[in-house]
Amino acid sequence: MKSCAEIAKTEVQEILTKQFNYKNVQEVPRVMKITVSRGLGEALNNNKAIDTSIEEFQTIVGRTPVVTNSKKSIAGFKLRENVPIGLKVTLRKKSMYSFLDKLVHLAFPRIKDFRGINPSSGFDGQGNFNIGLVEQTTFPEIEYDQIDKIRGLNISITTSAKTDEEALALLRALGFPFKK
Repeated sequence: MKSCAEIAKTEVQEILTKQFNYKNVQEVPRVMKITVSRGLGEALNNNKAIDTSIEEFQTIVGRTPVVTNSKKSIAGFKLRENVPIGLKVTLRKKSMYSFLDKLVHLAFPRIKDFRGINPSSGFDGQGNFNIGLVEQTTFPEIEYDQIDKIRGLNISITTSAKTDEEALALLRALGFPFKK
């Protein structure tokens, strides 16, 4: 089985050039970056949530995440300004493709009752794709016995595609399991 990085360089270019009649190799869409993030509203009451989430991100992604702070105070949520409330990691180049491989070949098959990604959801109209995972245990590195609480995460895939149709074709060529 070929990795996403190997597929991305040759086969994807050929597939997309035939499908969309690109005249130049630079026109072919490619994945620019992947951002993995998690909101932690519970961190207001539980300081340990940030620390355990940082460890999970290091295990899943292989990088230390950046802690994001709140930008303003919201009394209804008991939120003050500059309080840690989330995590994010931006992946590029080799680490991005290794994460794509892990997502497509290891995480998606572990999702219970998974029948593919709905192609009509997740795209933003500008060629970028977002998907939310309900629990972190879909990644094989996370052991169910070691977690304190089920927490989801958001994965944003930023592409150079100009339309959602081009981005869908790119992700399909990379092996994403979209429903037909």
